[in-house]
Amino acid sequence: MRGRRRFRILEALAEKGGGGDVTTARLCEVSRRVTGVTGAGILLMSDDMPLGSVCTANDVSALIENLQYTLGEGPCIDAYRLGKPVLEPDLADPAEPRWLAFTGPAVDAGVRAIFGFPIAVGSVHLGALNLYMDTAGPLTDDQHADALVMAEIAGQAVLVMQTECSDDTLAAELEEGSDFHYVVHQAAGMVSAQLEVSVGQALVRLRAHAFASERALDGVAADVVARRLRFTAEAA
Repeated sequence: MRGRRRFRILEALAEKGGGGDVTTARLCEVSRRVTGVTGAGILLMSDDMPLGSVCTANDVSALIENLQYTLGEGPCIDAYRLGKPVLEPDLADPAEPRWLAFTGPAVDAGVRAIFGFPIAVGSVHLGALNLYMDTAGPLTDDQHADALVMAEIAGQAVLVMQTECSDDTLAAELEEGSDFHYVVHQAAGMVSAQLEVSVGQALVRLRAHAFASERALDGVAADVVARRLRFTAEAA
């Protein structure tokens, strides 16, 4: 059964009209289509930190990925860290509330059910596949199984795209249509040096400052990079 699912997904990725080569945009569109959900996105992570999305299937999917990156919480974050699917069939009325900052804006955007599936190839953990529906309810067994295979194929595709690049360079195929918030990564590095903390801790400080000042994370990061804002141990 798994082999047939894999063949069906690979066939969908390669079908005419898809442009031949597998692109990140096509990965998201096929993820949405084969699982029968409303939207899909792929979030890459490294060392427990979100790097950004490589693709989204629609505007709401893009919002979901941006919320997870900005807030540092959500199904993709948890799926990556736990190494297993994270499923929320009723985001507006969950059995156990979680993602307190993420949930409100996602529900306002029309998300009623949301699911994260880890993307990994062997011991290499890359991120997570996000699926959402505009109606509440769990995935069927077939949808769940298709999502697992889709996440596996997405991970293999990302590694193939990155094969010819060095560790500190991102493949052009992954850059196209992506949202990696480069200014935030640059700012996190600067705050790390200013406070003498890890980059991960610096990113937490940036998020906290953005939340407290009711500003977008990218805007706070831009101020740090432009040296209009400096973090000090005393202020922290």
